[in-house]
Amino acid sequence: MTEIEIDVISSDDGNMTNPEDGLRRQVMSYSPSMMLVRHRMKKGWVGARHSHPHEQMVYVVSGHLVFQHPAGRFEAMTGDSFLVPGGVEHQASALDDSEVLDIFTPYRADYAPKP
Repeated sequence: MTEIEIDVISSDDGNMTNPEDGLRRQVMSYSPSMMLVRHRMKKGWVGARHSHPHEQMVYVVSGHLVFQHPAGRFEAMTGDSFLVPGGVEHQASALDDSEVLDIFTPYRADYAPKP
């Protein structure tokens, strides 16, 4: 039987980066096919409008967000989840301090920790 190693990544605010004002990010577990990322947003944060080729699943751990996309906008609160297809331009903003877990597939090389 082959031995398999499984790493446990703990939530750690000290390991979060600040990619932009009001947004903190911690890359959690990942493989070449998917990546789990934890984001914390301050109330009033408005993210840049953007798109990426990755599919993105979002789970709102806490807080209240507004999400805009070409077909409209919606609000998401604690316990809500949604899927953003790859290539869709979108923008999020925080109505309250918020935390989300994002799953990207495939994994995002631009988010990967630098060695």
